[in-house]
Amino acid sequence: MPHFLVSFPASAMADLSPEELAQASVDSHAAIEDAKAAGVYVFGGGIDTSVAPVRVNGHGEVSATTYPGYVLDGGFAVLRVASQDEAVAWAARLAAACRCPQEVRRLGDDPAS
Repeated sequence: MPHFLVSFPASAMADLSPEELAQASVDSHAAIEDAKAAGVYVFGGGIDTSVAPVRVNGHGEVSATTYPGYVLDGGFAVLRVASQDEAVAWAARLAAACRCPQEVRRLGDDPAS
C-alpha cells in the first residue's frame, strides 16, 4: 500500500487568532487520532524551527544552508492508504481541522526499503 505525505507550511496558519490556533490544535489532534484508529497513520508532527536546518554532503561536511527555494517549516503526516483519493479525503479532514489547505504527495515506493 502506498504512503502519502500530507503537509502544510507554517505560513498557512499565520492569520489564525490565538483562540483559532488553540482550537485547530485540538481538532487536528482529534483528526490524527481518527487516522490512528483507522490504521492509516504512520507518523507525523511539526518541524521544530528553533533548530536551524543544515545540509550535509557525502563527505559529512555540514553547511548552514538549505536548498534554495525549499522551505519545510510546518506540520506533516505520513499516511499509508490504498489510493490518492483516500489520501485526499484524509487531507481534507486535516485541512478542516488545521484551518488551512494541505498538500498531498505520494512517496516513492522502494522495494529495498
